[in-house]
Amino acid sequence: MKEMLSCTQLLKVVRESFSKIKGPAIRDGSISLQDCLMSGYALFSLKYPSLLQFDHQVREDIISHNLQKIYNLSQVPSDTQMRERLDEVLPSKLRKTYKSLLAQVQRSKRLELFRYYEGRYLIPIDGTGYFYSQDVHCDQCCQKHHKDGSVSYYHQMLSAAIVHPDQKVVLPFAPEPIMKADGSKKNDCEHNAAKRFLDNLKREHPHLKAVITGDGLYPDGPFIKRLKQDDYRFILVAKEKDLKYLFSEFRALPKESHEIQDKKVTHRFEWANGHVLNDSHQDCLVNVLEYWEDHANGKKQHWVWITDIPLSKDNVYKIMRGGRARHKIENETFNTLKNQGYQFEHNFGHGNKHLSTVFAHLMLIAFFVDQLQQLGCKLFTKALVRLHSRKSLWERKRSYFFQFYINSLDDLWNALAFGHKGIYISPNTS
Repeated sequence: MKEMLSCTQLLKVVRESFSKIKGPAIRDGSISLQDCLMSGYALFSLKYPSLLQFDHQVREDIISHNLQKIYNLSQVPSDTQMRERLDEVLPSKLRKTYKSLLAQVQRSKRLELFRYYEGRYLIPIDGTGYFYSQDVHCDQCCQKHHKDGSVSYYHQMLSAAIVHPDQKVVLPFAPEPIMKADGSKKNDCEHNAAKRFLDNLKREHPHLKAVITGDGLYPDGPFIKRLKQDDYRFILVAKEKDLKYLFSEFRALPKESHEIQDKKVTHRFEWANGHVLNDSHQDCLVNVLEYWEDHANGKKQHWVWITDIPLSKDNVYKIMRGGRARHKIENETFNTLKNQGYQFEHNFGHGNKHLSTVFAHLMLIAFFVDQLQQLGCKLFTKALVRLHSRKSLWERKRSYFFQFYINSLDDLWNALAFGHKGIYISPNTS
């Protein structure tokens, strides 16, 4: 159990998953697809700022040695080779890697730390963009047509993760690409991608009990009915301008209330159960929770959610925390990818078919592994304590990788956790 989330075991899971992905037939002597996938994974695991820099350095003896020893590469592809091979990979083939990593968490018993309400897991969903250009594009790009006749091209994806208000770690699922066929409006795009996400979630994790959380795009009749059909609970942000029928009823009818004084914060709740969502879906009943947070320094915050969980004095505080944990998909996921070295919004390569989406997957898989190491790898924990922050940890990891000959991933993480002193890694004396 203790070794399930070790750095070496997680890398083994990723490599074995990649080994099962088949691509188009290649010429004899060409670099294998597995090596191309692992090289792409290494690119994001090492937090390289660009594929060009990666390509410039992989020919150096020390870098080539470390890539082969640590990531078990037989050959390291050039940037052109990597782009050409990965452009042909169907993004859906990478979904099993996320499933395999989540299975490791389950077998390690650490998944139980994320149970939140009645044995269910909080799963926020949200969309984000990761590529935008007025020149570079592919067949999968969404398009935005401007009044002056110009066209912008972009890629977006819908992401979801298992989160918990008391856990810093998040456990991402495979993202759902938002495709050109999904439409031009944000609501249409995200809704169609969300439906595909729910299809995949139910197929890949049929026994996972979930509480789906989302922003103001999702409180509509068809989506809520779909959640109920799949036996998912929900906590969704409710906006008065979008749900006028619901709010007029909620404001007019009697409500229950509760107040909690927590140190310098006052939590105030008002709620009512069994309101009709809107006049188009009279059969869709929801429970409404309105919440105010008043700080002693004068700061005030306000939210409203709808949920299918019956509300009472005993659970409104927990439902509120579950609703607010939705921000972890933005803060602990998107912001980390953008600001903690993963270069989420950098164009590592666009390609003609699937390259941009495949790179987004490899980045998120590297992020997933980092999250799991933080959750259950002792060496990672010791290294993080020793170096004080993840940013410092990534910098030291790259520094060791560039300066020392390293024969295994264990040696690298032992050096990061305890200091190298020539014990785990050998200096470059050339």
